[in-house]
Amino acid sequence: MTVLVAYNETAQGELALHAALDECRRREEPLTVLVLTPQPDTAPTPPQLTALSESSDVDIQIMFRSNAIDVADAILDHAEQVHASMIVLGSRKRTPVGKFLLGSTTQRVLLDASVPVLVVKPPLEG
Repeated sequence: MTVLVAYNETAQGELALHAALDECRRREEPLTVLVLTPQPDTAPTPPQLTALSESSDVDIQIMFRSNAIDVADAILDHAEQVHASMIVLGSRKRTPVGKFLLGSTTQRVLLDASVPVLVVKPPLEG
């Protein structure tokens, strides 16, 4: 079993990554990082992930989403592929119109995942 985190280079992605690391330590499981930004085959792993995997006390595997696959489908497919015990996602505020027009990856994952999903969001401002 592994904890799967859906990661992108945003504040939400960083929060999700750190929450997933905490969950891995608590569960004593490895971490699978699914980089949501599609990468060409020759692209290097983002430097912050390379540094983290070299310095972390958690065993980390890094995977990349295929360009051809919807983000929610990629998260769900990878969770099944790696036998994830939990999925960790970062969330951001979106207006109801934005959710209607663009859909909600978080909502799809929450509804369709066969394992628990932890959604983290930044603290309220103000």
